[in-house]
Amino acid sequence: MAHYPEPLEALIRELKKLPGIGQRTAERLAFHLLGQPEEEVERLREALRAIQAEIVLCRECFNFAEADGRGEDEDGDRRALCGICRDPGRDRSVICVVSHPQELWKIEKTGGYQGLYHVLGGLISPLRDVHPEDLHIEGLMERLRRGGVREVILALDPTVEGEHTSLYLARQIKPLGIVTTRIAQGVPIGRDLEFTDEATLSRALQGRVTI
Repeated sequence: MAHYPEPLEALIRELKKLPGIGQRTAERLAFHLLGQPEEEVERLREALRAIQAEIVLCRECFNFAEADGRGEDEDGDRRALCGICRDPGRDRSVICVVSHPQELWKIEKTGGYQGLYHVLGGLISPLRDVHPEDLHIEGLMERLRRGGVREVILALDPTVEGEHTSLYLARQIKPLGIVTTRIAQGVPIGRDLEFTDEATLSRALQGRVTI
């Protein structure tokens, strides 16, 4: 059985590592790239390089941010503030907690939320060896201890892990006297927020309930 040339095989193997990309799709993408002009492929190569070199985590909310170009500080920290945290028009008394940046941007597309965010970087899942100390929970608590926050909205996946994480956070936040709510109706049980449409997500935010 004949095989593709090794450089093409290598490209297909790498493309298959992307979410939702199987063998046939990876092959189709690889052949598409082979047929593109050199300048088109170079633009793609530069875009991939840029996300590694210029995209960092926001030092406040752990969303994706553009590096500020000032290099690392004395602790080796390259993080900058994201555009949302820098925006003076955002309501700083409300923080919406999500598990990943893509869910943050999903909520932003609804256009109905004007507060700040905090990205946990995952959900508590002992079966997957993910514990509270593995997430950005302490960073959230530090923000809340500074004062000025009246409500924390937990917009986590309606799964076992999401429920467990929500209850854990609610227990941590309660002694601070801050209202803790979570998004309500409209989000099907077991469905990731990333795949929930904007209209449904907007209604769920409006109908949030206190924990």
